Amino acid sequence: MAKQVYISADYDKLNGDRDVVDELNKWGTDNLHKVDFIDMSKVVSGTVAKDDDCRICDLKSEFNRQINASSAVIFVVGDKTGSRTAGCECKRTSLEQWQCSCTPYHRNNMGAKMCKVSSTCSVSEDDDVGNINCFSYLRHEFEQAKRRKKPIVIVYNSTRKESAWLPSYMKGYEDVARPFWKINCLGNKVGDYLYIKEVLGF
Repeated sequence: MAKQVYISADYDKLNGDRDVVDELNKWGTDNLHKVDFIDMSKVVSGTVAKDDDCRICDLKSEFNRQINASSAVIFVVGDKTGSRTAGCECKRTSLEQWQCSCTPYHRNNMGAKMCKVSSTCSVSEDDDVGNINCFSYLRHEFEQAKRRKKPIVIVYNSTRKESAWLPSYMKGYEDVARPFWKINCLGNKVGDYLYIKEVLGF
């Protein structure tokens, strides 16, 4: 039976951590590794992201749904992860609807539109992380995984343990975070497949 594994990573085209995500996805599809791996981090066709009026809060709600449906969450930490702020622009937590505006996900060139959330309410500890917050997308995903007590795997986009890269909201996870890459007997950088297989229970 396939396991749904959610990946949280910095997808910046130039300075992100796509190489780790690409390697994980390769393991989920090739005939060599035989890992039933489903990349849940992408906002796939059919989700709210297809809506021209998709906002920050809509994406966070989608992240919650995908994380809830997953059996584990992998967080890829690179040297820029701690400074990423995308998703934290929502001001609705402290202002009225008429005082807030945001830019729809697919329409950055069209400018900001007034907030579409007419009312907000507090959430209890048993609820998902509220989608109206000032967290970055990356922090929101981490907080949701913790809230739902999902197995959390943290890997550095490095061949070394890079504790200084961990964002402040991952404090306390220094001992469990591991390098994703290792150097094989031929001197090539390869993903640590055996470790990922072990922690995911394959």
